Amino acid sequence: MAQGAAPLRKLAEKFARMPGVGRKTAQRLAYYIISLPAEESKALADAITEACASIHRCPVCCDYTEGEKCAICEDERRDAGLICVVEQPQDLLAIEHTREYKGVYHVLHGAISPMDGIGPDQLTVKQLLARVSSGEVREVIMATDSDTEGETTAMYLSKLIKPFGVLVTRLAYGLPVGSDLQYADEVTLSRAIDGRREM
Repeated sequence: MAQGAAPLRKLAEKFARMPGVGRKTAQRLAYYIISLPAEESKALADAITEACASIHRCPVCCDYTEGEKCAICEDERRDAGLICVVEQPQDLLAIEHTREYKGVYHVLHGAISPMDGIGPDQLTVKQLLARVSSGEVREVIMATDSDTEGETTAMYLSKLIKPFGVLVTRLAYGLPVGSDLQYADEVTLSRAIDGRREM
């Protein structure tokens, strides 16, 4: 990038901080944004500002919502005694697309990863334990990723939850080891939910 194009470099640097976006992709995105007509680039900026200002974490499940609580937590037809624990909001969406799961969720917003400096305190573990300790929960499904961090997180949470007398299950291993839940197809996820096992 040209030395004098500091705003363009800064924009590319911001894109490069996003997960899965490398330096070249970040540059392409930056060039794309500045090539947009003024009204389109302003609409994009306004959409980002509005989303950041109006969306917050649901006080119950920690998913993102613009309401007081998310639509799933508000839905009285959902089984509140069955909690599916996921790492990211995208994982929740992947399970919802199966149309098989009728319980509620808890979003951790990450996984335990000492190498990255992420411990239980950086996740929504306290909120999950508060829900489990209410006495209304009978089963918690661990739907964390099947990589090392996901397995570590599932085992850690299982040890914390079992003393409450709550059944802790794990998604069946129809999911590819080392893959992210959000990229699994609907059939695989449905089978994994059906074939969950006790931890």
